[in-house]
Amino acid sequence: MKKTIAPMQVVLITALFVAPLARIHAQTAPAPEPLFQTIQSLDTQLFDACNHCDLEKFGSLLADDLEFYHDKTGLSRGRPALVEGIKNNICGKVTRELVPGTLEVYSIANYGAVEIGVHRFHHPGHETAESIGEAKFIHLWQNKDGLWKITRVISFDHQALTK
Repeated sequence: MKKTIAPMQVVLITALFVAPLARIHAQTAPAPEPLFQTIQSLDTQLFDACNHCDLEKFGSLLADDLEFYHDKTGLSRGRPALVEGIKNNICGKVTRELVPGTLEVYSIANYGAVEIGVHRFHHPGHETAESIGEAKFIHLWQNKDGLWKITRVISFDHQALTK
């Protein structure tokens, strides 16, 4: 014997699945333009400092209890560990650029913002098509008393750039 679903049951089932998705979509609307510009400016400051080995400026944009998750090297905790890693492994060896058009910013209520994008890495003086890499990233920015700092970083999907 076949059972059929009554029209009212279809409406209820649909409401149970669609309503949560609608809430998720509403909560993840892109950030208003001023917030986008703020995070875009902070991203520029962060990586200008990194690219020029201005470790004091770079560190000033990181929370003391920073957590950095990297798909190749794992978890690193704390601002000093990341600054030291940049000093030893990146300074003078690698530069980063944000891939145009990939930046997304979303507001996080009562906290700050999440920044999502793709960045490209270059090896100045040793650049070949195979040496250029790209990765996706997520930065969680906290705005505490008007001071923005990154509290969490996820850097993943590292791969050689395919042209």
